[in-house]
Amino acid sequence: MKAVGLHRYLPIQDGDALIDLEVDQPSPEGRDLLVEVRAISMNPVDAKVRAPKEGLEQPPRILGWDAAGVVSAVGSEVTLFAPGDEVFYAGSITRPGANSEYHLVDERIVGAKPGSRSFAEAAALPLTSITAWEALFDRMGVSASGDDSGKRLLVLGGAGGVGSIAIQLAKQLAGLEVIATASRDESRAWCLELGSDHVVNHREDIPAQIRALGVEGVDFVLCLNSTDQHWEAMAEIVAPQGHICSIVETSAPVDLRLLMSKSASFSWELMFTRPMFGTADMVKQHELLNEVSRLVDAGTLRTTLGEVIRPISAANLRRAHQQIEGGRTVGKIVLEGWE
Repeated sequence: MKAVGLHRYLPIQDGDALIDLEVDQPSPEGRDLLVEVRAISMNPVDAKVRAPKEGLEQPPRILGWDAAGVVSAVGSEVTLFAPGDEVFYAGSITRPGANSEYHLVDERIVGAKPGSRSFAEAAALPLTSITAWEALFDRMGVSASGDDSGKRLLVLGGAGGVGSIAIQLAKQLAGLEVIATASRDESRAWCLELGSDHVVNHREDIPAQIRALGVEGVDFVLCLNSTDQHWEAMAEIVAPQGHICSIVETSAPVDLRLLMSKSASFSWELMFTRPMFGTADMVKQHELLNEVSRLVDAGTLRTTLGEVIRPISAANLRRAHQQIEGGRTVGKIVLEGWE
C-alpha cells in the first residue's frame, strides 16, 4: 500500500524529509480497526515529531494523527464498528500514523464520522476536538451543560485548530464569555466568526487589554501558544480560584508560586495520554468524538477546515509541513485522496 514517511529527521526543505513509500498492508487484531484512509489533516505535532534530530528509522516511520475513512476490516474483539462504517479519529502517537492508504487504530479512540460532512471536513476535526474537549471539560472542569454559563474563558491562540474548536465548545455548550487572542486581521475575524465575544492581541499586553474591556479576571485560561512567553500574563489575569490549562510544553520550569495567593490551579492537556497509557477510561475518546459528530450534524459545531490539498503525497505533505512551521495558518490543512 502507499504511504508517506521518513527514514531521517531532516529540515522540511530537504526532499527526503518526507518520502513516498510502498509498505505492507497490516491486518487488524483484537480491538483494532483497519481503516481505508480517505483524508488526513495536519497538526503542529506532525512538524514537531518530524523536526531535525539524530536518528535513523528502519523501517520508515509513518506520521499523521488525524484521519477520516472507511472501516475495511475489524479485529476479533471489535464491538463498536463494522466494515463499511465511516469513521474519524486522531490515533495514538505510540503507533504508526495515518499517512497511509490503510491504517490500524483501536476502536476505543474512533468516532462515527459526521454524516453531513465530507471526509476532508471530518478529517480536520478529531485531534483538535479531543484536545479542546478534554482541556475544557476534563482538565478544567468546565460544565458542558451550561452550569458555568457567564463565566469567562481566555483562549491564547484562538485562530488555530484547537482554539477554533475551543471557542465553539465554550460558547455553544458551556455558555462562557470568550476572550480569544489573535495578532492578524484575518485571524481576528476568524475568532469572531466562530463566536468569540472579544479578541485581543497576544503580541501586546494581554492583561491590560482585558482590563480595558472592563474585565478584572477570567475564570479559565486555555493556553495554546507559548506557555513560557505568556505564563506571567496568565497568572496575572486568572481570577482567584481559577484554572489554567496548557497544551504547549515549556522550555524551563514555570513559577507556580505566582498562582498560590489566588489558589489558582494549573494542568496539562495531552490528548494522546489515554491511548498512550491505555487508561481505563480510554473509550471516552470514542464517546466524545461521537458527540462531536452529533453536534456537527446538528449544526451546533462547524468544521475548522481551512485548505484542502490533493492528493496525499510526500511533496504535498512537505508543503503542508512548511505552512504549519510558518505558524500563520487559519483553520486546518487537510490532504485528501491517493493517486
